Amino acid sequence: MSNSDYLFTSESVSEGHPDKVSDRVSDAVVDSFLEADPLSRVACETLCTTNRIVLAGEVRGPESLVDAKGNVNKAKMEDLARQAVKSIGYEQDGFHWKNSEVQVYLHGQSVDIAQGVDATGNKDEGAGDQGIMFGYACNETDSLMPAPIHFSHSILHSMAEARHSGTAAGLLPDSKSQVTLRYVDGKPVGATSVVVSTQHAETLSQDDVRELVRPHVEKNLPSGWMCPEDEFYVNPTGRFVIGGPDGDAGLTGRKIIVDTYGGAAPHGGGAFSGKDPTKVDRSAAYAARYLAKNVVAAGIAESCTIQLSYAIGVSKPLSVYVDTHGNSNVDSAKLAATLCDIVDLSPRGIREHLKLSRPIYERTAAYGHFGRDAEADGGFSWEKTDLADTLKLAF
Repeated sequence: MSNSDYLFTSESVSEGHPDKVSDRVSDAVVDSFLEADPLSRVACETLCTTNRIVLAGEVRGPESLVDAKGNVNKAKMEDLARQAVKSIGYEQDGFHWKNSEVQVYLHGQSVDIAQGVDATGNKDEGAGDQGIMFGYACNETDSLMPAPIHFSHSILHSMAEARHSGTAAGLLPDSKSQVTLRYVDGKPVGATSVVVSTQHAETLSQDDVRELVRPHVEKNLPSGWMCPEDEFYVNPTGRFVIGGPDGDAGLTGRKIIVDTYGGAAPHGGGAFSGKDPTKVDRSAAYAARYLAKNVVAAGIAESCTIQLSYAIGVSKPLSVYVDTHGNSNVDSAKLAATLCDIVDLSPRGIREHLKLSRPIYERTAAYGHFGRDAEADGGFSWEKTDLADTLKLAF
């Protein structure tokens, strides 16, 4: 098999997966602080396990949420955690939004970190940490995302919508998907296997679950792409009743490949959820996706990878790397320079250009941070292709 003919697999996990429950709670905390004060600082990690949710990290914000001594409004944080879990749909003996114990260990932000990040005098706002961030886009799907992760997300999102609407009785919140596609001449042409594991009511048989899942797979894959029946795996172990944080502990930031490109592109060193937009782990990864997506939307390249790097307390990126994977006639160095001219890639520049200091993050916690539709209130602003015309003119 040549390099252009191959199989590639990506996976996704649902909003009820233990790690995604943790991401959802952490981002609910971020949103609560940004709603009260757009300049808040949040780094919140969440652990969830059997009927227990633990929040930890550093915050800075209005007195309604954290006082001058760094004491956090624990009652508010506890309520946020419970409401996030309730929204997902957990009302099980081993994990219930109302009955779980919630422990809050959030405290005031380190002054050492604050002095490096804050803008003072002639010093601009610096990056919240060192690190490398990647963005990617390709023309395999309308969302300019790699096809395997796109379809893995869409299958689970469809199942979740059916569960919430009551049209898929017996399906429970925790689920995973995995889609393997065949590529011919570098383009996806069909699925060779699909795996879906979903938590379910004890009254359902494996065949019942299979037929509940089937239409969500068939309608989300392009016509003619469904895998052979013997390669369609639903709950391969035969039973998945105990799930969610009762079946496996969850932690914030443990599904970073699910959050990004399904392994089709590099990922930087940090997770996204639980972090305010001064943390370049999050904001610069969004900016890199934004730029890469606009390069592809402009027709400059069929695919594009962008890497940014930062140092804590330093406002300018240390490097901007652009790779069009040999499918563009545009000089990569010139493209990188043009992108830097169009968008200020300092932490402040990114935050202001994409309007990131808003409570728009809880919705990102499941089904991917990328490949979503930009929303009227500013959610997923990094998915806009408003730079495409400017890039066309530049090249």
